[in-house]
Amino acid sequence: MEARYNLKSPAVKRLMKEAAELKDPTDHYHAQPLEDNLFEWHFTVRGPPDSDFDGGFYHGRIVLPPEYPMKPPSIILLTANGRFEVGKKICLSISGHHPETWQPSWSIRTALLAIIGFMPTKGEGAIGSLDYTPEERRALAKKSQDFCCEMCGTSMKTALLPLTSGRVSSQADKEAKELARQISFKAEVNSSRKSDAGPSNTSGLNHSAASHEPQQGGAARALQDPTSTTPETQNSSAAASQEHTPSVSPNTSMSPRQRRAQQQSQRRPPSSTDFNRVQQPRVNMNHTGSTVLIVLLTFALAALIFRRICLANEYIFDL
Repeated sequence: MEARYNLKSPAVKRLMKEAAELKDPTDHYHAQPLEDNLFEWHFTVRGPPDSDFDGGFYHGRIVLPPEYPMKPPSIILLTANGRFEVGKKICLSISGHHPETWQPSWSIRTALLAIIGFMPTKGEGAIGSLDYTPEERRALAKKSQDFCCEMCGTSMKTALLPLTSGRVSSQADKEAKELARQISFKAEVNSSRKSDAGPSNTSGLNHSAASHEPQQGGAARALQDPTSTTPETQNSSAAASQEHTPSVSPNTSMSPRQRRAQQQSQRRPPSSTDFNRVQQPRVNMNHTGSTVLIVLLTFALAALIFRRICLANEYIFDL
């Protein structure tokens, strides 16, 4: 069997170690893997003494996941017992129905002791549980002594060692009862924590759903009829937007850099275009005055020339 499995796998290492520890049967339990499947075990447990199952032998299967021991095994009873259904995965705090209560430190031996400890307890409607009468359970316990497994060939008459009255047997019974009590207490604590956390989470979910419902309804209405807005609704929406829009001054909406740039633009000297635009009327007036001055100077020069000509003619006549 070792050649078929990866010996470096934590699950394989753990199961091989437990198979070596449980190789020899005891007077209360025995379990071994199948020859062709390390992850399926067959077990036999003796019915707890001083109960309706006293004198019975109960055979079953333990199917282990590849993640074992990080995940719990599944337990299936093959012998009619009146407490658990036959051929169905039973619901225990140590089985695969409750991975939240499983601990990796538990082993197959722990599961066997838990089965013995849980058999006298009430089913209370759990998955795979039965509530037969004490007479029916005693009859099934007597009948189980003749059971023989067709899969592994184990006979109940030779599956376990003969029961001896001694410290070992009483110690195993006490250990099974204590383990069942601890496991059931852990399951009750976890269920109470879930029940306490459940209403608050539900109320939170309902509150969040209620808070999102108006928004989703508005979005749905908008998607269904995007052109159904009337002038009244537009006016009301515009008014609402104006009411909810806070008045922001230009200075508060501008950054310090933008304010400095605005102040500098206000204090900057006028450009050439601005100077020409302002000085344009004055330039036109100066041009007109200079024209008049030139004309006057021209007339004065002409008069001066004419005077010199007249004086020259008078001088000629005098001669």
